[in-house]
Amino acid sequence: MALWLCLFLALFLPSLCLAADVYAAVAANFLEPARVLAVAFQHRSGHVVHLSSGSTAGLYAQISHGAPFDVLLAADERTPAWLVEEGWAREGSRFTYAVGTLVMWSADAARIRGACQAVLRAADYRHVAIANPAVAPYGAAAKGALQSWGLWASVEPRLLRGESVAQAFQFVATGNAELGFVAGSQVVRLPKGQAGSLCIVDRAAYPPLRQQAVLLKHGEGNAAARAFLAYLRSGNARMVIAGFGYSVTDESQSKRRPP
Repeated sequence: MALWLCLFLALFLPSLCLAADVYAAVAANFLEPARVLAVAFQHRSGHVVHLSSGSTAGLYAQISHGAPFDVLLAADERTPAWLVEEGWAREGSRFTYAVGTLVMWSADAARIRGACQAVLRAADYRHVAIANPAVAPYGAAAKGALQSWGLWASVEPRLLRGESVAQAFQFVATGNAELGFVAGSQVVRLPKGQAGSLCIVDRAAYPPLRQQAVLLKHGEGNAAARAFLAYLRSGNARMVIAGFGYSVTDESQSKRRPP
């Protein structure tokens, strides 16, 4: 009976019999968009995407120690390149799925008025939250911006460093820091009463946050993992990603074959 049922479903609802699991390691800044994309992908394909989030460096450490992830959605382009070079990811499979935006945010709706530099130079704050520049691309971008403005030396003693941009956001949301450098995607959809205030960091002040995806060796034999990466390059996925405040580059619409 079960065999006949599966044959029937395979004819009329094939995704239910062919559904598979995808285990995705996702940079902290992209967790909310990834949740939306995972649900949409499941509705289309029947495949279930399981998300694990953290700093890109932390995810790299897990993968390089054998964690069974199928795909990585990193917050930079360097980490996927390393994984390919080291044999943990499939060569030719990495691509830019989004370009991030760095913002300075406060939970206080009245605190940030005008340019980020002017707010920082006023020095009327105790703490500024930042993701650890050594492990998190958004933290490295924030450090780069402060250095380009000539403010690193004066702001560094006031920094609260989180292990990821998600923790930096929490420092600000809970009032432990009056200001914080976070991803635009973290604040673009906040409810009105929690939106606070922000300024967008000039993109010229920090290297581009090209966020790349890559097929990991563990996922090479998983057709659902390859399908999920292909979905990330689709028009529907691009609209979702843009809706969270990211730029979507032409590269992610490349004519190269999906991995």
